[in-house]
Amino acid sequence: MAKDEPPSVSRDLEVLRRKLCLLLDSFQSNAKVVAFMKSPVGRYLDRHPFLALAVLMFVTMSAIPVGFFLLVVVLTSLGALMGAILLEGLIISVCGLSLLCILCSLGFVSLAMSGIAMISYVVVSCLMSYWFSPRKSLEKPDPHSAVGKGNLLQRTVDDL
Repeated sequence: MAKDEPPSVSRDLEVLRRKLCLLLDSFQSNAKVVAFMKSPVGRYLDRHPFLALAVLMFVTMSAIPVGFFLLVVVLTSLGALMGAILLEGLIISVCGLSLLCILCSLGFVSLAMSGIAMISYVVVSCLMSYWFSPRKSLEKPDPHSAVGKGNLLQRTVDDL
């Protein structure tokens, strides 16, 4: 499949790979990233990439519900300043329980999405390495070889 593509596609993929490598190198050489990766948590997540991906997905997906919860807490605190203290406790309790349910479900979803992402990465990388691997050119078969002459019994009978 790599031979059917025009040379510009493979050249563009090589340029894209170089740019991605430069981006990753600049990200990994950042002082804050280096300090985090030297911490115990960074070393643990470096040894467990699936868990690191799941934590990253969980944090990004849980930002909106936590933001809404903090907005509700601020608004009910303003309501408490006006005198509705009982209503504030009820609203914060209900919102806290719903936030707990949302975060638990987001944890499950982030684990599932991390698994799907890891499986997709493995499949795509295997396909890419298969598609773009150098292959031997097709050689003419040797007329005296046993390949393509039928089964073994016929070959031994024919050779006699």
